Amino acid sequence: MNGTEYGPFILDVLAGVGILLVGVGIFVAALALAKTLGRVRTTLDEVDKQLENVGTPVSNTLAHVDELTRTIEETVGTLSRTADLTKSAVTPAIINVGAAIGGISAGLRRLVTGKTK
Repeated sequence: MNGTEYGPFILDVLAGVGILLVGVGIFVAALALAKTLGRVRTTLDEVDKQLENVGTPVSNTLAHVDELTRTIEETVGTLSRTADLTKSAVTPAIINVGAAIGGISAGLRRLVTGKTK
């Protein structure tokens, strides 16, 4: 082999070594990612176990809050109906008192002024 034939051979060998190093780098990166994902899976398993223990008390608390909300809604509805009934009962009486006061003042005005109308 002469000097001009070594160039392509060296280029091919260097390209092969470069590709081999890239492959080894990708393999090392994949191994590191596998270890990281393994730790994430372990952590998520622990979180699932902890959430299972918390789930029952949270469900019971939410059920109590739901019952309390229904009770408050019923109470507010009853108070609203009571206010409407009170208003409908008191309004005619206030109108009657106003009419009576108007009649009394008209009678007093006639009595004081002496006019019939």
